Amino acid sequence: METVDTLIHAGWIIPVIPENQVLSECSLAINDGRIAAIVPTTEAKSRFSATEELDLTQHLIIPGLINAHGHAAMSLLRGFADDHPLQTWLEEHIWPAEGQWVDAEFVKDGTELALAEMIRSGTTCFSDMYFFPEAAAKAAFESGIRAQITFPVFDFPSAWGQGPDEYLSKGLALNDDYRSNELITIGFGPHAPYTVSDEPLQRIATIAEEMQAPIQIHLHETAFEVDEAVKNTGKRPIQRLADLGLLSPLTQCVHMTQISDDDLELLKSTGAHIVHCPESNLKLASGFCPVDKLQQTGINVALGTDGAASNNDLDLLGELRTAALLAKGVSGNASALNAHQAIRMTTLNGAKAMGIDHVTGSLETGKAADVIAIAFDELESMPLYNPASQLVYAQRSHRITHSWVNGKCLMHDRQLQTLSEHEIITKAQRWQKKIAGQSH
Repeated sequence: METVDTLIHAGWIIPVIPENQVLSECSLAINDGRIAAIVPTTEAKSRFSATEELDLTQHLIIPGLINAHGHAAMSLLRGFADDHPLQTWLEEHIWPAEGQWVDAEFVKDGTELALAEMIRSGTTCFSDMYFFPEAAAKAAFESGIRAQITFPVFDFPSAWGQGPDEYLSKGLALNDDYRSNELITIGFGPHAPYTVSDEPLQRIATIAEEMQAPIQIHLHETAFEVDEAVKNTGKRPIQRLADLGLLSPLTQCVHMTQISDDDLELLKSTGAHIVHCPESNLKLASGFCPVDKLQQTGINVALGTDGAASNNDLDLLGELRTAALLAKGVSGNASALNAHQAIRMTTLNGAKAMGIDHVTGSLETGKAADVIAIAFDELESMPLYNPASQLVYAQRSHRITHSWVNGKCLMHDRQLQTLSEHEIITKAQRWQKKIAGQSH
C-alpha cells in the first residue's frame, strides 16, 4: 500500500478542474503538503495507508476559498462607522481613527482577528492591503494561511511612512524577507488613482514588471471617482493607468463598478484582473460591477470581501451567494454566474489573479493541498439534489468543519489549530474599549 499523510473519504468533491464536475463517494489523498490523488473511496481504501484518515462522508470537499481583497486589520473597526457614503466614511471617520490608533500592534491584533474569522469561514488564501504590512505578513505566516501582502503606497504621510520613497523602500525590504517563502507573496498596493500621482505609479509599474510581482489598486470604485478624474485630468482613471504602463496581467483592479465599453477593451487587451467586492459596494452604495458582461468578454473576475469595516464580515461563502444573486439581478439574466462559475470565481479565479493558479485554486494532483470540508448533514441542507448549487445558494459558513493549507490542518471540527480563539477575542475587546472610550 502507498503511505500518505492524510486520507479524506468524502461524500462529494468539487475539484473545479475539470470544470462543472461533482464527484461522489471519492477520497482525496494528501502527502508532503500536496494532493497525491483523487480516486473512488473503494479504491482509496485498498490503495492507501494514511497517518490520519477522516470519514467525511456527509461532507463536500472543495478547494479552499481565496479572498482576493481586504484590509485584515480593519476588523478592529468593524461596525465603527456604518451607514455613510464612501467619501464621508473615509475622510470623516476611518482616516481620523486610523491616524489615532493604527500601529504595528493594532495591525498584528486586527490581522489575527481577521485570520481566525477567515479560516473559520473557509478562506485558505487572502490578499491584504494595509499599513504595517510586516506585522500582517508575520501574523499570516504564523497562522499557516496562504497570503498575498500588498504594501500601501500613497503620495502623503501615514503611520507607516512619509511618502512614496519610504513606502517603496520598506515594501521592497519586506519582499526580500519573504522572497523564498512558499506561503507569503509580497506585492505593490498603490491605494488608488486619486491618492497616488503619476511618478510613483510609473515606478511601481517598472519595478513590478522586473520582479514579476503583483499590483493591487482600488479602481473605478464610484461614479464620483471617475467623474472627478475626467474633470481633473481629461482621462478616466483606468486609461491613465494604462498610459502609465500600470495595467498588465500582474494588475488586480479592485471594485470596478463603473465600466464603459472602452474600459472593457483596455481590461481585455492588457490582461488585467478584476476583484469584485459586492457586499462592500452595496453597503457603501458604490455601484455594481457588471460581472456577467466581464465574464462573457473573457476577463478574469475574482472575489473579495474588502475590510470588515465596510462589509461587515469576512465570510467569503456569504459573499459568494451575494455575488451570484447580484450578477443575475444586474444583468437581468437568471443564468448569469451559475453555481460552478461562482465557485470558480472564489477559488481558481482568485489564484489566477494573484499569479498562483499553478499552486492552488483547484484540486488537482500535484497542487498544494489547500482544501476545506463543508458538512451537508443538517436539516437546512435537505434534500440535496445538486451539491454545487446547495453550496452557493443554501449553505452557511458555520457548516465548514475542516481546513488545510499546504496539507497542514488549520481547523479540525470547527476548532482552530494554529490560533487561540480566546486570546484573539480578549485582544479585540481590549481594543474596542480603548477606541470607543476615545471616539465619542
